[in-house]
Amino acid sequence: MKLLKTLVVLALLGMVMAAAVIWSGVYHVGADDPHWSATYRVLEVARQRSIAVRAADIEVPDLSDAELIRSGAGNYSAMCVTCHLSPDAAETELSIGLYPRPPRWDALGQTDPAEAFWVLKHGIKASGMPAWGKSMDDRYLWGMVAFMQQFPGMTAAQYSAQVSASDGHSHGGGETDVGGDDPHAGHDGANAERSSFEPVDDPMATPSREEHSDDGHDH
Repeated sequence: MKLLKTLVVLALLGMVMAAAVIWSGVYHVGADDPHWSATYRVLEVARQRSIAVRAADIEVPDLSDAELIRSGAGNYSAMCVTCHLSPDAAETELSIGLYPRPPRWDALGQTDPAEAFWVLKHGIKASGMPAWGKSMDDRYLWGMVAFMQQFPGMTAAQYSAQVSASDGHSHGGGETDVGGDDPHAGHDGANAERSSFEPVDDPMATPSREEHSDDGHDH
């Protein structure tokens, strides 16, 4: 009984100390100040295990399907390339400024397909990785996974050729300009038909272009 009381007291003290640290603001949350190494290792293990457990039962389709790859090429170029880059592409403001740094395109090609699909669909909290499943049906997400599986050994010319041969940013409705290099862009995503995965009243929905009309990108 004495041992139990001691453990309870220690647990309460730990909670009080943790609350004091949080309330004091001593922990730096800025993206330009890296986590403590111990914090980073804990978060990395938690991320890896969380994804692995949830992706374990996902059935992977035939990722060699040419149409699936073609679909993924256009959507990757429009939605992913700004952060994850492409063969011979220079770093961007986002790829440099995000923390943790987003994995480069060549690392994405080595990712387990089921885990890549899960991350694309659900995103990762506090990392800058969106949950694309809010606006894309599964078949389009698998298209991006299929395209990323082609990355090992891909040249810049091969990348450009596959993107040019694609339908660009196209996933059944709800497309908006997310800053990618889409040669097919030009449609009004604000008036496009919504995907079945996108809630009608989404509190995280992107504001309309009119709301950004006075937001000049000038620095």
